[in-house]
Amino acid sequence: MEKVACRTPAEGRDGVTNIPAWKFECLRKAILDQLAAGDIAFADLREAVRARLTRQELDDLGSLGWHMTAVKLELEVRGEVRRLKGVSPQMLTLGEPQ
Repeated sequence: MEKVACRTPAEGRDGVTNIPAWKFECLRKAILDQLAAGDIAFADLREAVRARLTRQELDDLGSLGWHMTAVKLELEVRGEVRRLKGVSPQMLTLGEPQ
């Protein structure tokens, strides 16, 4: 099964989580579609992504929160998603793909 390495943008943290490619692409699309509709607080992202997935996708994913966070972090590393600086709670917006 093909896997995608999901990295973290945090300096000094070089751990990698490998998740199945289909899970990565499924969640990547849902996250990017949500952000295309507007910026969102990270705390609200899980439910927004949940609403964009089918019941079957949710069942097949297993842990939505864990997988979504891993994909979101990798999208930050790639520059597809970025955090808005100086705001609380943490807000996300679309970035520039690298």
